[in-house]
Amino acid sequence: MHRIWHQFSHLFDLFFPRACPVCMALLPPAAAFFCPACTDAVSPLPEGRCSCCALPFLATTASSHLCSDCSRQSPPFAAVFAAGLYDGALKQALHRFKYSAAVDLDRPLAGFLQSHLPPLSGDELIVPVPLHLHRLRRRGYNQSLLLARVLARTLQISLDKEILQRVVDSHSQQGLDARQRARNLCNAFVCTRRLSGETLLLIDDVMTTGATVAVCSQTLLDAGAGRVIVGVIARAPRH
Repeated sequence: MHRIWHQFSHLFDLFFPRACPVCMALLPPAAAFFCPACTDAVSPLPEGRCSCCALPFLATTASSHLCSDCSRQSPPFAAVFAAGLYDGALKQALHRFKYSAAVDLDRPLAGFLQSHLPPLSGDELIVPVPLHLHRLRRRGYNQSLLLARVLARTLQISLDKEILQRVVDSHSQQGLDARQRARNLCNAFVCTRRLSGETLLLIDDVMTTGATVAVCSQTLLDAGAGRVIVGVIARAPRH
């Protein structure tokens, strides 16, 4: 079945060539997610980054180790995996995906993230960062859920979109520092059922200070999760 689908997809691409989700140029057959020009414009995470929260270090010669925040206090999540830096073509694609209803970006962006995730056993549970109902109605979709659905399908891992709920419609996190973001999210999330030691893959689009994924991870651990790892499309550097 997989071989038949692979052959069919090649025929489909032949008659209906794919377009780059960033610049809309036609993709060459070998391109996985973006056209060569946009692929070159995506900044990968540097080798020098926090081994837990994936924060890029400013020094170009830095190695992978814990950042000062993670050294002082271990975050509730075990590790963060990001596909690239939140700038350039990746930032442009995410802005279109999140704010311009470019929902067709879910597959290339999720595929890009999947290529940066660690090996998984298949027993994990995928959980998207939820939106409050009011914000969901205004936007019309939850971009994290769209990504999680694609990953669940391609990785053949169970998805639970109901277990984590946002019950407080907090102010936008944009423009807030780490402490303000943490206060803004106080009691914003709840778990709808008890967990039994599962490993959860928490999915979001962008990680800036990490306040959102930290609060979500702690909420899941308090409900009985055994371990939470985080997957995001982009990791913002600290300025």
